[in-house]
Amino acid sequence: MQRYRAIAYIVGVVLILLVVIGMPLKYIWDEPVVVETIGPAHGFLYMVYLVAVFDLFRRTRFGLRRMLLVMLAGTIPFVSFYAERAVTRWVREPAPVNA
Repeated sequence: MQRYRAIAYIVGVVLILLVVIGMPLKYIWDEPVVVETIGPAHGFLYMVYLVAVFDLFRRTRFGLRRMLLVMLAGTIPFVSFYAERAVTRWVREPAPVNA
């Protein structure tokens, strides 16, 4: 759980840096250095994020649909933070007991 939470936070921060700082610098001021640096780092970190999500969902046995949605969360700025909180809640809440 801790590995997933850490990488989700890191991927979220790097993606925000890429989109909020790097993309405007590249397309408005023609300075691609931030995108050229952070872009590959985000790509690598996103692969680590996917492995962490897969490992967590394999251990918790949550559904495929949930896993795919959490995997996609690393591609949209700010959503990985929401997904991290939701996954933490899912893992920490006790499973409902069927009466």
